[in-house]
Amino acid sequence: MGYIIRMGIPEMKKLWDDLQQKYRSGTINTKDERLYKKWGKTLKKLAADPFYPSLQTHEISPLSKRYGMKVWQSYLENKTSGAMRMFWVYGPDKQEITIIGLEPHPEDKKNGAYDRIVLSDLG
Repeated sequence: MGYIIRMGIPEMKKLWDDLQQKYRSGTINTKDERLYKKWGKTLKKLAADPFYPSLQTHEISPLSKRYGMKVWQSYLENKTSGAMRMFWVYGPDKQEITIIGLEPHPEDKKNGAYDRIVLSDLG
């Protein structure tokens, strides 16, 4: 039994819809196409098993504290400069996951690096 993936609003929904529209119409650039494919692959893994080993899912305590619910981070990629990370929460309904952020990995976990991350609303 998998999870339904939702996009947080307005930022994540807009970004995903824009990438999807450009990909389908053939107007997507190489950088965005690479992001779209990696993100899509990651979403499939997340829907099947949020703790799939290559996702390296873990809670981000500073974000959980700020938003009053557990905020999780999963990897889109690893060991690359500016490796992308996806932030998500369970809900709003059972068996749902809402994507609330997509950011490059904070280079410096100290000095409030996670304070600079802006997350979408559940919607």
